[in-house]
Amino acid sequence: MTKLKLSNNSLQILEKRYLKKDKEGSITEKPEDMFKRVANNIALADAKYLLSEEIEELQKKQNKEYYDIVKTKDFERLLERNKKVKNHIDKVEKEFYNLMIKSDFLPNSPTLFNAGRRLQQLAACFVLPVEDDLDSIFKSLHYAARISKSGSGTGFNFSHLRPKNEMIRSVTGFSSGPLSFMKIFDAVTEQIKLGGLRRGAHMGILRVDHPDIEDFITIKSEEKVLENFNISVAITDKFMKSLKRKKEYDIINPRTNKKGKEDSERILNLISEIAWKTGDPGVLFIDKINDENPTPEVGNLEATDSCGEQPLLPYEAANLGSVNLSNVVEKGKIDFHKLEKIVIKAIHFLDNVIDMCKYPNPETNKIVKKNRKIGLGVMGFADMLVKLEIPYNSEKAIKVTDKIMRFIRKEADKASVELAKERGVFENWEDSIYNKESKHFKGNQLRLRNATRLTLAPTGSVSIIAGVSFGIEPLFALSFVRVLHDETEILNVNKNFEDIMKKNKLYREELMKYIAKKGSIQKIASIPQKIRDVFVVSYDIEPEYHVKIQSAFQKHVDNAVSKTVTLPKEATVEDVKNTYLMAYELGCKGISIYRFGSRDDQVLLLRGLKENQLNLTNWLRRMR
Repeated sequence: MTKLKLSNNSLQILEKRYLKKDKEGSITEKPEDMFKRVANNIALADAKYLLSEEIEELQKKQNKEYYDIVKTKDFERLLERNKKVKNHIDKVEKEFYNLMIKSDFLPNSPTLFNAGRRLQQLAACFVLPVEDDLDSIFKSLHYAARISKSGSGTGFNFSHLRPKNEMIRSVTGFSSGPLSFMKIFDAVTEQIKLGGLRRGAHMGILRVDHPDIEDFITIKSEEKVLENFNISVAITDKFMKSLKRKKEYDIINPRTNKKGKEDSERILNLISEIAWKTGDPGVLFIDKINDENPTPEVGNLEATDSCGEQPLLPYEAANLGSVNLSNVVEKGKIDFHKLEKIVIKAIHFLDNVIDMCKYPNPETNKIVKKNRKIGLGVMGFADMLVKLEIPYNSEKAIKVTDKIMRFIRKEADKASVELAKERGVFENWEDSIYNKESKHFKGNQLRLRNATRLTLAPTGSVSIIAGVSFGIEPLFALSFVRVLHDETEILNVNKNFEDIMKKNKLYREELMKYIAKKGSIQKIASIPQKIRDVFVVSYDIEPEYHVKIQSAFQKHVDNAVSKTVTLPKEATVEDVKNTYLMAYELGCKGISIYRFGSRDDQVLLLRGLKENQLNLTNWLRRMR
């Protein structure tokens, strides 16, 4: 059996957030036990299809969902009577376990937290509707509280709410507008702290044509406001066309449809200025998102999860997972055969999660089963480039990105088609973009199990567990000093950087501490140029390469991509604006920007706990 290798940072985050604890808070499972628990629970979904008639009878008899049926004695006896199926499940469990124990693939955090436990809520991403009436608002608030308690994130689009100072006839008063309700959602989330795990995070979205858009853009300029929200402006194609023509665009009251006019350039300048100062808001190109909506007959995509990478319909949820690209490099080359096997098993794993997940409300349970959206992504991309000796900010990196993501898309689609042969296509397939008989058909006939297959998440915590770089982000720091509670300082150096420096007989502790202080090695002449080229950190990289890399991934991703463009402290508001414009032109579905040092409450990465790197990047946009 493969032995688990964990760094101190990985072990710390597992012990703090993931491993089972008793009532006294003592840890009751080892990391290997956690992966065994998850693999066992997720593999059990196969029995639902291999013993479909028997399972259906059990469900009728006991009036239980499948995830509860697997806990019963009747289910155990059923497997004992069907040795072939039991052996198959044991084999699949071993495959899933090896995927995780080797860090070739890891699912999203809620699956690691909750699989095989009482809560059994395994999905990371949710979207809830917010309509212009109190019943809808507080129903979604109630659901959001339950989702947050399970450690997952929720997205909301507040654009249906009437603007502030709008007359409310039923009470002879005036509306307080969408921002006041966002603050209520934020306050409730603040009160729901998830024990040793994490609190849920939200995405708050407002369309650029909403009358309150200016207040929305500037709201996080205030201290301690909406701390549990990432916010994004939903930018339309109409807005971008008005911007290009230097014309005003329509502001539309969502209740009355009454129109006003606003200066498009002034609004984009305001977004750029506030993002330059605070890191929020991000932007979502909402029409681009809907251009690739797989089920337009079911509804429009109006919101994403808390990090922006997973557009979802109202009440929809998705579970995510990430392939570790650092692990598919062998002797300086990408092992595509190994990558293929990982992708096939990962798609199988994620489809199984849908059947094993206890969704927090009936609406979500229903729509998830009809669309079966999953989101396979990647982590360790920057580490992969380092092993290939390719600079992140290079045309070669863009070519490698295109090649590897094209391959993952092809294999993920093939795996979903194979699952559909065994288990059936997703229920809403008939009217989807993948059926040539559908009015929404877009030229690619595929009988798929899953309406979407790929999502590039930020992978914060799971990247730390795997010991690799976050998602598709560049390296943030090559060396940092970890300060213990007793003020003892421990030097931590990126493993790949440490290895190359030792190989070239350049490694000195004093130099590593100097790098920890400076952050970048680009001006250290004693380090060879070839090493400096490969070991770039995020704020060494020109904005256009951040965007080009994101765009190269997005070309082959049916959902969206979570990435932060990290700008140096001296970047201008105009740099931010140009980054937004470039992202739109290159086909990104959204973009977020962080100018280094722009927040007073920024965690200083270069002197602090590795976990604090997560805290900043989480604040940056988005860690799961």
